[in-house]
Amino acid sequence: MILNVTTPDGERHELEALAGWRVMEVIRDWGLPILAECGGACSCATCHVYVDAEWLDRLPPRSEEEEEKLDEAFDVRDTSRLSCQILMRDELDGMHVTLAPMAR
Repeated sequence: MILNVTTPDGERHELEALAGWRVMEVIRDWGLPILAECGGACSCATCHVYVDAEWLDRLPPRSEEEEEKLDEAFDVRDTSRLSCQILMRDELDGMHVTLAPMAR
């Protein structure tokens, strides 16, 4: 399956992803500039991404814990998510996310 990622400087990447992997792990493992300081424990907001609006209804709603961490992030939008909280699955094949400026 494919995860499409745009970096804050506008560079687009098409990344191969595996079901069950966190979006943050896919981005990090392909060497793109994402900080992800806590390694996926939802204890920071340094893996902040913007999910394209057309994909949002395929994601589970933000958890209370994710909402709290996003409150600490910069430039939060309606499409903001923590990439460590999104697990790749068949329904997300082709999803597009953009790294938030402070995610790297």
